[in-house]
Amino acid sequence: MKSRIGGHIVVDQLIIQGVTHAFGVPGESYLAVLDGLYDKQEQIKFVVCRHEGGAAVMAEAYAKLTGRTGVCMVTRGPGATNAAIGVHTAMQDSTPMVLFIGQVGSDFADREAFQEVDYKQMFGPLAKWVAQIDDVERIPEYVARAFQVAQNGRPGPVVLALPETTLSASATVADLAPVQPIQAQVSINQVDQIKELLSQAKRPFILLGGFGWTAQGCQAIAQFAKNNHLPIGCAFRFQDLLDNHHPNYVGDVGIAINPALAKRVEQADLIIAIGPRLGEITTSGYSLIKAPKPTQGLIHVHSGVDELGSVYQADLLINASPNAMALALADVQVDCRVWQDEVVQARRAYEEWQREPAFLNTGNHDLNLWQVMQTCAAVLPRDTIVTNGAGNFATWAHRFWRYGGLRTQLAPTSGAMGYGVPAGIAAQILAPHRCVLTVAGDGDFQMTGQELATAVQYGAAPIIIVFNNGIYGTIRMHQNKHFPNRVSGTEMFNPDFVMLAKAYGCWSGLVEKTHEFESALQQAFAFTRQHKKPALIELKMDPLMLTTRG
Repeated sequence: MKSRIGGHIVVDQLIIQGVTHAFGVPGESYLAVLDGLYDKQEQIKFVVCRHEGGAAVMAEAYAKLTGRTGVCMVTRGPGATNAAIGVHTAMQDSTPMVLFIGQVGSDFADREAFQEVDYKQMFGPLAKWVAQIDDVERIPEYVARAFQVAQNGRPGPVVLALPETTLSASATVADLAPVQPIQAQVSINQVDQIKELLSQAKRPFILLGGFGWTAQGCQAIAQFAKNNHLPIGCAFRFQDLLDNHHPNYVGDVGIAINPALAKRVEQADLIIAIGPRLGEITTSGYSLIKAPKPTQGLIHVHSGVDELGSVYQADLLINASPNAMALALADVQVDCRVWQDEVVQARRAYEEWQREPAFLNTGNHDLNLWQVMQTCAAVLPRDTIVTNGAGNFATWAHRFWRYGGLRTQLAPTSGAMGYGVPAGIAAQILAPHRCVLTVAGDGDFQMTGQELATAVQYGAAPIIIVFNNGIYGTIRMHQNKHFPNRVSGTEMFNPDFVMLAKAYGCWSGLVEKTHEFESALQQAFAFTRQHKKPALIELKMDPLMLTTRG
């Protein structure tokens, strides 16, 4: 062992924990960490972002895409407050992430020094654990615990504050080993209980969601569904847990749900929910699955023991990781003759829901957004990663894009605007060989559009489609419903998105009519592959086209 300053010890612990990328905005409060990164550039890449909100989203997207804990680094005060949106997203999405915040030196503590904040109070409700490292010798202990807490049980964010005095102090201290994943397992008795409940059912339904799935787990649950002719729905913004081309996939259970699918969930007599929290959006305001005691039979499987029984009193509660549950069920088979035709009917309803909405065939619609999504599916690879933030624009992808399987969707269940652009950039940095399609509303894009500079700097080349209708569309929809003919606060002045993208060195094009889109998409795709820079397509759309239902 040799003496090291605290900032260098932090970096060494990150490498031990398997971190390959850290996302952040530099600050003087953690210069010693930045100095530690200088010597380890071959082992860990520090991605310099333009805003801490974008950096935190990139760290969260890193975790979703890789299955490992994401890391974000920001400075004290304003840097930490800017990053809070990513922490909130990681909490609601159950995504493992560690946010490192530079902090005022311990010698200035509790004086309201420059940019001083008590992070335990600030992030207490938003994170799984918040701590401050005041002793340089305990850095390995705190970092290891942060990763252990972030990725085990119900995954989520951890916040560590790093006082300047801790980072600049020296210590001769041993490193700790990589943390061990802890996955709650399934007992033979629990599998037998599932078989018993399933064998008694007449209208069973599987609902998938949550963090921590692997390709093996997804394949196992698909096999279980195939063996037993079971329909599978995916929770809000977890549509990539089953290849949407699979005959047992019947749609997403979330915002703007297919009415036929909603009816199927309501009329099911047994729901096997593996991984999802069963929150407000997935349950349509706790109406599809009524709280606290559902009308359906319910088997709830979740990796976090505290989540089980917190809202729903299920018939069977199982504390297990989704993969453990899926693998335990892979070879289970029961007599399914009672319901075996149901999955065909459910799949047919899904495919019907994906057809062109009737309202697009009436009236004057220069830009057919259904056709836009069909063209994207025809031109782009099947394993394209689709990212989006929040807004009604996202429903065009959710409803009409068929996600190609695990890790082809990055989207916030927290409903955070501005997620899509930084998530798309992070995805391209991590998987440069993959195609990334980011769909963004005009308001959504302007939350984090400056991260185009980050993309160009690191050779990330997502294709970004901006749905420009000049309004905050989701809010306008609710406004029209609750306060008709009283438009207030939902109109926007927008920049020339085409010129803005060109200023960043990106390819860009404007599409105002349906027939113009395919050429623009082909050019964008070719540009991103050749030049390793983003491409942006602005869709000038009708402000009255607020939803996929007209």
